[in-house]
Amino acid sequence: MEIGKDSKFTLSLETAVSIAVTIALVVGMWYSLQAEIELAKELPEPEVSRMEYELKDQMIRDSILNTEEQVDKLEDKVDDIKEDTRMINETLLNMNNQ
Repeated sequence: MEIGKDSKFTLSLETAVSIAVTIALVVGMWYSLQAEIELAKELPEPEVSRMEYELKDQMIRDSILNTEEQVDKLEDKVDDIKEDTRMINETLLNMNNQ
């Protein structure tokens, strides 16, 4: 097969068969995937069981309580840092006044 005046393109039988098989596999996979998508669209939506809902709800509540505890600890640390800073400022002012 000639592509241009000075170029030639050769294709062996083995390469042509390999290309054909690859195309057939891709097309087959495409149609298989489309069929699975259509089947999935027809399936009912999964229901969330009461137990699953309660477990997730409890996990969220526990997480919120844990976050509240961490915030309280951080607030205490911030208060301590503020007090330390106030004391340092007072000490520096007293040193400057002397």
